[in-house]
Amino acid sequence: MRVLLAVFALFLLTGAAPKRDWSQTARILPSGAYLIGNPAARVKLVEYASYTCSHCADFSVKSEPVLKRQMIASGSTSLEVRSFIRDRLDLAAAILARCTGPKGFSATSSAIFAAQPQWLERGIEYQQGNAARLAMYPAAAQVRANADGSGLTAMVKARGLSDAAIDACFANQPEIDRIVKLTADAPKEIDSTPTFYLNGKIVPHVGWDQLEPALRKAGAR
Repeated sequence: MRVLLAVFALFLLTGAAPKRDWSQTARILPSGAYLIGNPAARVKLVEYASYTCSHCADFSVKSEPVLKRQMIASGSTSLEVRSFIRDRLDLAAAILARCTGPKGFSATSSAIFAAQPQWLERGIEYQQGNAARLAMYPAAAQVRANADGSGLTAMVKARGLSDAAIDACFANQPEIDRIVKLTADAPKEIDSTPTFYLNGKIVPHVGWDQLEPALRKAGAR
């Protein structure tokens, strides 16, 4: 009741309802990609990203304050995230980021990128120290073992995911196939990550410093 009264009071004072924060809106597209923000946004940004890519992590951290908290939040810009899987650790991270669902995907994805130096190093050490044993596992079990060994599983559990939910996500083969298909269906012109498409036109080999002016020129605010 207090919240409703506060919203009503704000409406009376400003003459308008509070603005919607579009950064809190996300959904899975038929392709399997995640769309964050206003589906009708004037500026449509597509990102092919890999969780084990240091340039992708750098972009995520640097762009967050403006891209997500301003441009996407305002409704002027949407971000479509298409996973570009490079290795088993990358796939493990993608499965766990998506396991948090539309409400949690954006924040979990950002958290995974922000902590990349820690879990990636740990994951590589785990792979090297357990190579012979991992080679005997089925492919799906190898991905799950990498998630656990790198600390990625513990990270998403700390964000509220239960063991049962995590088990279900790693057992959901159709969903995993959708993630992998995003890479298989990627245009051949993509030769590195991150690669961006801005309103349908490729913008390759750029970081946030180069992409921000292009977004603003296109109408992002």
